[in-house]
Amino acid sequence: MNGSNMTHRQGSGAAVLAKTAIATLILVCVGCAERRSSVASAALPTARGTSSAKPDYITREVRDELVMLPYYGVFDNLSYRVDADTVTLLGQVTRPTLKSDAEKAVKGVEGVERVVNDIEVLSLSSADDQIRLAVYRSIYGFDGLNRYGTQAVPPIHIIVRYGNVTPEEVVSNDADRNMANLRANPVPNVFSVENRLRVEP
Repeated sequence: MNGSNMTHRQGSGAAVLAKTAIATLILVCVGCAERRSSVASAALPTARGTSSAKPDYITREVRDELVMLPYYGVFDNLSYRVDADTVTLLGQVTRPTLKSDAEKAVKGVEGVERVVNDIEVLSLSSADDQIRLAVYRSIYGFDGLNRYGTQAVPPIHIIVRYGNVTPEEVVSNDADRNMANLRANPVPNVFSVENRLRVEP
């Protein structure tokens, strides 16, 4: 939505923020490209810290390219950083092809001279896949949180790495942030939960 995706990691000071744009991408791909296109601009937060027109342009174009990637979904988390003509891709994906597709898409953006692909490919184990589905059902199936699942772009992304769960992206309030954490914790075979959900301003 990194931008959040997609949102949506803090820097070390105003000087760095003045040169660096981080955008987190938030998007769920459920086989409906038309819906992705219609909601893309609303789903992604504005990148911060760009200091000239050229980085601003690159930031917008990179976001547009990443948000339209096929198969980018609720179990993935994409973000990026723009430093002049260099784009660093960050986050986690469940498919190796999504990592390479993201790099290829960004390399085609006018003004981008270099792409550093630091996207992590998550475990393809069946155990982690089962945890992903179970946590998804536990969070989005709960009465207090199921309204997020009805949105065109569900904002809670579920990152699973060797049994460790990280809810990412954004919710409306602190109560929902805490509830998502509580819903993920008791899921069988989950070793730990690190809640990185942000409350939208």
